[in-house]
Amino acid sequence: MSQRINVTIADDHLVILFSVTQELSKFPEVDVVGQARQSTELMQVLQKTPCDVLVTDLSMPGGSYGDGMPLLGYIGRQYPRLKLVVLTMLESPALLKRLRKVGVMSIINKADDMNHIGWAIQHVMRGQEYLGPSVKSALDSMGMGPSSQQRSVILSKRELEVVRLFVSGMTITEIAAQLRRSIKTISTRKNTAMRKLGIERDSELFQYAQSNGLMNLSAYSGDGSLEETPVPNSNPV
Repeated sequence: MSQRINVTIADDHLVILFSVTQELSKFPEVDVVGQARQSTELMQVLQKTPCDVLVTDLSMPGGSYGDGMPLLGYIGRQYPRLKLVVLTMLESPALLKRLRKVGVMSIINKADDMNHIGWAIQHVMRGQEYLGPSVKSALDSMGMGPSSQQRSVILSKRELEVVRLFVSGMTITEIAAQLRRSIKTISTRKNTAMRKLGIERDSELFQYAQSNGLMNLSAYSGDGSLEETPVPNSNPV
């Protein structure tokens, strides 16, 4: 059984609390153990209910502990082991850079697909940074984003071929039979691809493939083979 991840969600809008909770129900290892609508409620939840990750709005007026950077700083001092995933509608590169400097490992724009929140939780639990697409784009525009700091991961054509067939629904045994290779060889190629991408679970591989276009069969050449292809790294640091 995979490790359970206890998550608290904080946002001053009920619809966001509901939507994030519903989205995280799609991730079987994630348990939402608490919710809060402002900082006073949030601190009460954190004091009473241990959790691994806090998914929090950046702007939550009305609480006695404030919001924004002061609240994040206070939480960081009180709960240094708590992983933070910050939700925001703001795209100021200066603010995003400041959030990263104070130790926020993940920033997601509310305008992006909410499945990125689940991905972010998985990454921060492994000690990896995760930035939503809009956040990465904003940072890239200032030369501070992931794409300006690292090259794409390169999967060999054989590794990519195995990944594509696997996410299409084929089993390792079926892929081995189709490609006329041993089950061990196919399994090794799949595991190598996952390691390059920083992915640990099959469920993450399916989600990553869908999010990054690896299910698009147009990358195949006319003879059914695949060229060596760069793909985005799932560890965007």
